[in-house]
Amino acid sequence: MEMYLAGVSVRRVEDITEALWGTRVSSGTVSKLNKKVYKHIETWRSRPIEGDYPYVYLDGIVLKRSWAGEIKNVSVLVAIGVDQDGFRRIIGVQEGHKEDKSGWSGFLEHLKARGLTGVRLVISDACMGLIESVSDYYPDADWQRCTVHFYRNVFSHVPRSKMREVAAMLKAIHAQEKREAADEKARAVVSTLRDMRLGKAAELVEAKIHETLTYYNYPQAHWIKLKTNNPMERIMREIRRRTKAVGAFPDGESALMLVSARLRHIASTTWGTRRYMSMDWLNEHDMEAQRIA
Repeated sequence: MEMYLAGVSVRRVEDITEALWGTRVSSGTVSKLNKKVYKHIETWRSRPIEGDYPYVYLDGIVLKRSWAGEIKNVSVLVAIGVDQDGFRRIIGVQEGHKEDKSGWSGFLEHLKARGLTGVRLVISDACMGLIESVSDYYPDADWQRCTVHFYRNVFSHVPRSKMREVAAMLKAIHAQEKREAADEKARAVVSTLRDMRLGKAAELVEAKIHETLTYYNYPQAHWIKLKTNNPMERIMREIRRRTKAVGAFPDGESALMLVSARLRHIASTTWGTRRYMSMDWLNEHDMEAQRIA
C-alpha cells in the first residue's frame, strides 16, 4: 500500500522535491516526516477544550477511500465554536465513518470528554441522527436548522420556473422582527404554496419551518450569524478543494489527517484572531430575560 503524508502520497512528495531541488527525498525520510506530522496533528486534535462555547456549528464532509479494490465513502466530522469572548475556534475534527447517529454520538462524546461546555445553541443541517445525539450529550442546548439548507430541501419540490418566487416567500419568513410574526408569515406561505399546487413544499414548510426559527430566542445582533451554517460551509469548500487533488484516500486516517492539517492551518490565520461577534449582546439578553422573569 502506498504511504501518505497528510493525504499526499510518498511518491508524489518524492516527485515534488526532485522537481523543486533536483534531488529526491527517500521514502524513509518521508515516512519519518509522516509520523512527525501525524503526531503534531493528533496532539492539536486531542487538546483540551477550555472555557464555554455558547454557539457550536457542526458539519461533515464525505471523502472517497479505496478499500479492497472498491471506492467507498468516509466521513470527517467538524465542529466550530464561538467562545465566551466572541472568537471562532475549530474545536473538533474526527472520522465519523458515516454521518449517522453513531458517528455524531461518537464525535460529541469526543468533544465532551475534551471539555466542551456551555453549549446553548447548535447550528447545523438536518443530518441523520445529529439532533438526537445533541439531545443525548447536551440536553439543555437548542438546535437551529440552517436556513440555506432548508431552502434547498424545499426547492427540491418546486419547479425551476417558480424557485425565485418561492425563495422570496421563504426569505420573508426569516426577515420578520419577531418570532410571532415569523410564525404568522410561515402560515401564510404554506397557504400560498398550496394555492400554487406545491403540496410537497407546503407540507415541508408547515412541518419543519419551526426548526429554522430557533435563532429568535437569541440576541437580534447575532441572528444573521445564527441563521445558517455559512461559517462552516466556507471552510468545507476549502477542504473539498484541497482534497479533490488527492482523489481516493488509502484509509480513513489519511483523510482525517489531511482535513485536520488544513483546519489547523486555518485556525492559525486571521480567521481565528478576529472577533466574530460581540458576546456582550448575549450577556445583555440574559440579563433582560432574568429581569422579565
